[in-house]
Amino acid sequence: MFDINGWEFVILVVAALLVIGPDRMPEYSAKLARLVRQLRGMADTAKVQLREQMGPDFDDVDWKSYDPRQYDPRRIVREALMDEGPYDGGSSSSGDVEPDPVKPTSSYAGYDPEKPTPYDEDAT
Repeated sequence: MFDINGWEFVILVVAALLVIGPDRMPEYSAKLARLVRQLRGMADTAKVQLREQMGPDFDDVDWKSYDPRQYDPRRIVREALMDEGPYDGGSSSSGDVEPDPVKPTSSYAGYDPEKPTPYDEDAT
């Protein structure tokens, strides 16, 4: 979110300690603790509201399956490629009948540089 690595965070903490100073540090520590308690309370309240709105279905939800850290794009692509879809030669209802070959029905006669370029209403 903020794209801050460990060393940058340490430098920010040291800078904050220098700016705040030892005199005001207990006051700001208490404010930070109060903020963390408020955020936890808000999260618990939201969880209770969600449980009330969903009813008994809330306990049946597998919350681990919604964790974005578990998704591995390589595994998802591999499973999608290995999965047999409806068009991958699964069970055919008509047996092993070969489909009729597709016959080209194009009326394209080739490019003639002497004729003007055709105007296509749908393409413009």
